Amino acid sequence: MKKSIIGVLSSVIAILIGLLLGMVVLFLVNPDQAWGCFLSMLTAGVSSSAKFAKVLYQAAPLVMTGLAIGFAFKTGLFNIGAPGQYLMGAFAALICAICFQLPWPVCLIAAMLAGAFWGMFPGLFKSLFNVNEVITSIMFNWIGLFIVNLSLMNIPKMLPPYWVNSPVKDRTASLKYANPDAIIPKGGLDKLFDSPYINISILLAIVLAVVVYIILNRTTFGYELKACGNNRESARYAGINAKRNIVLSMVIAGALAGFGGALYYLSGEADYNILKVLQANGFNGIPVALLANSNPIGIIFSALFISYIQIGGESMQPHFATENIDIIISVIIYLAAFALLTKSIIGKFFKTDKSNVNAEPKPSTVNATGKEESK
Repeated sequence: MKKSIIGVLSSVIAILIGLLLGMVVLFLVNPDQAWGCFLSMLTAGVSSSAKFAKVLYQAAPLVMTGLAIGFAFKTGLFNIGAPGQYLMGAFAALICAICFQLPWPVCLIAAMLAGAFWGMFPGLFKSLFNVNEVITSIMFNWIGLFIVNLSLMNIPKMLPPYWVNSPVKDRTASLKYANPDAIIPKGGLDKLFDSPYINISILLAIVLAVVVYIILNRTTFGYELKACGNNRESARYAGINAKRNIVLSMVIAGALAGFGGALYYLSGEADYNILKVLQANGFNGIPVALLANSNPIGIIFSALFISYIQIGGESMQPHFATENIDIIISVIIYLAAFALLTKSIIGKFFKTDKSNVNAEPKPSTVNATGKEESK
């Protein structure tokens, strides 16, 4: 069986098991409403065009953080720093939008540069000092969070009272008042889906996913990155600069995550809350990447699925408390992380018999006529 089919099958099995466990939890909490709410969760995302538009809206940053983590996976690195890179990208985008009154394309570029800058440090520590990237990226997540919060609280122009008479001071100013030109255009999708949420963010995310796929699978640079991920010592022996590729891999991953942060906060529908909590979109990129086996095209669909389940979870209120809904979504999302284990099991189950292929050829002799004869 082809590896691609095994990968898809493993992801589907992981999703089904996650949904089954989620349903069990619902029946344990509230058996009277469990079945109806479970069906509602499965159908809410397509119950109306507005709901589906919200699925696409929330999927766009998930695609980007999934790409950030999946790209690093392909090169042998675990980029747990996506939340911090996502946050730095959002910060750079909002600073450019509100303080400098720049248009949305420039804000997106600034977000990519900020995310790339923040992803560079774990790459440098890994390549120069062989420090595990998980440790450094986790540390930089929290460093980034407090740098962003401290900066925003000390820049009056970033807060709502500067732009509109509002007592709210724990979040950034709304772009609708501060700089409408920084809002990512809707491109007519809002009228098509009859929803204020939808914009061209999902299209931008899909384009970047295709670009990442081409880089990894159709370029020499991508081949070198994957070679380093598969066997760093062999790649070094082949003349590939492994240290440079480690840094470049984390820089590119950081740029992708930063772009995702900008997509979310430049939508015009979300303001950054100055809280001591890392953004969930950064961490949710991990199961997105694992569910898709780090395939950039597969990440598009896994991000859509996770966004779909999140929207479906909202439909279960008020019969289930918010905490119960979070548990269900977490079971589904994080069980999907076992897709790699499922893939390994399925691969062994469908493993073809290679005894004939690996069997040694029979020795042969040459007869008097010059033809070979097997003994």
